[in-house]
Amino acid sequence: MTFGAFIKDARIKAGLTLRGFCRLMNVDPGNWSKIERGLLPPPKSKKVLKEIAAALKLGEYSDEWHALFDLASISFIPTELMDDQTVVEKLPVFFRTLRGEKPAREELENLIKKIRQS
Repeated sequence: MTFGAFIKDARIKAGLTLRGFCRLMNVDPGNWSKIERGLLPPPKSKKVLKEIAAALKLGEYSDEWHALFDLASISFIPTELMDDQTVVEKLPVFFRTLRGEKPAREELENLIKKIRQS
């Protein structure tokens, strides 16, 4: 799933129209629509991402909250890495590890193996 698709789904689940969400966030609906459609990259700012999470009522540090931040980060990874599906599948483990969460041993071993192969 992309950042834009995730945001759109979360926005709809929160009962927010595009314009309603944009009023809450004080952003231009035309530009935000481009983010949801993947034509513009997601915000990089952690502060802005936290504001988005709050507007969408995503519980802090919930799976959805982490997904928001992970999907925003993924959009800035070089495309040649994103073309490798095995790398993409390992990204959630990588992000959890960076956040200080302990991945399952098997997940960590698979990640190490993939990094060594690269």
